[in-house]
Amino acid sequence: MLVLAATPIGRAADASPRLAELLASADVVAAEDTRRLRRLASDLGVSVGGRVVSYFEGNERERTLELVEAVAAGGTVLLVTDAGMPSVSDPGYRLVAACVEAGLDVTAVPGPSAVLTALAVSGLPVDRFCFEGFAPRKAGERRRIFGALSREPRTMVFFESPHRTAATLAAMAEAFGADRPAAVCRELTKTYEEVVRGPLSELVAWAESQEHGVRGEVTLVVAGSPPEQRDRSADELRALVGHAEADGLSRKDAIARVAAETGVRRQEVYAAAHARSLG
Repeated sequence: MLVLAATPIGRAADASPRLAELLASADVVAAEDTRRLRRLASDLGVSVGGRVVSYFEGNERERTLELVEAVAAGGTVLLVTDAGMPSVSDPGYRLVAACVEAGLDVTAVPGPSAVLTALAVSGLPVDRFCFEGFAPRKAGERRRIFGALSREPRTMVFFESPHRTAATLAAMAEAFGADRPAAVCRELTKTYEEVVRGPLSELVAWAESQEHGVRGEVTLVVAGSPPEQRDRSADELRALVGHAEADGLSRKDAIARVAAETGVRRQEVYAAAHARSLG
């Protein structure tokens, strides 16, 4: 069968025992980067037992048939990428589709995911979300895509390269509004992990203030479009902020959550939260 295995997005210790077992026992290990694979195996104290082949964007189309044939012949083919789950913004989709079409078994070894990790630590609503992959590189296409997503009600998760993060945040602020709550999740699970939360305008300023630019692996989480705004009293807003703080959020993050969930401007929620109750 074909086995897609999630690999650590930061620390090797996050690898599952089953991943280590399969690295040692699979007949073929297809890796996005064979050097990273061998480094991971070394960190895990595992000797790769099967044949190792590269499987990346440049040779994905040509190598898929070879790997399908290996599965059809009764072998176990293990697919790993540099980090996270194969086929999620990484090589793997073509191979899965080809195996499914051929009636071959496909399974997965769950594990680390930058998408879910960033979503969980963002402090933004997690009941409904969508993953949008990498934003377009060209400014015009980026504006078009963000414009289409401006009314998306679900929390959105994006991958981004560090050197484009500031420009992408600026485009998001333009399309979604400067007050839209968001989070920049950098180097997740690694030694220098950093999560910066706030309205998009603040995140743009943060990114532009980095002396050497934003560094490391970056995942962006952006609150969805707020529901249609209805009148909210100051007492109601203050109560909602209090409930959010009771859930463990800081005052700043509580205000951001209430603004995202109610559609009331952040400044208005802030004023209500800091106003003294009458009577």
